[in-house]
Amino acid sequence: MATTPEFPSDLLAGQAELHQVRAELSALLKRLPWSVEPLDGFSDATGWRKIERPASPGWTPDEQAEVEKLRRREHELAVFVTGHRFWSEISAADRVDARSKLKYAEEEQPPA
Repeated sequence: MATTPEFPSDLLAGQAELHQVRAELSALLKRLPWSVEPLDGFSDATGWRKIERPASPGWTPDEQAEVEKLRRREHELAVFVTGHRFWSEISAADRVDARSKLKYAEEEQPPA
C-alpha cells in the first residue's frame, strides 16, 4: 500500500479517543498505589534482582471505579476500531499496513 488510505471520520475519531483513553489510564495507574488492596511492603533479594515495594494503602472505591470506567471505554473503542466496516474494504494484504497508518494518522494531521 503506497498511499495512506482515506479513513472514515468516525474511525479516525475512534482511534484518537482510544489513544486519549489509554494515555489517561496509563497516567492514572502511575499515580495509584501499586496494589488495589491494602498490603504491607516487602523486599525480596533472592531473585536475579532485588524487588522492593512500600506498603500500599490500596485504591479507594472512586479510584477503582475510575480505572474500571477507563478500561471499559478502552475495550469498547478497541472493539470499534478493530471491527470497523472499513477494514473489509481493504485487501487482506494491505490491512496490516493500513492499521499501522491509522495508529499514526492523528500525528500526521495538520494543526487545526
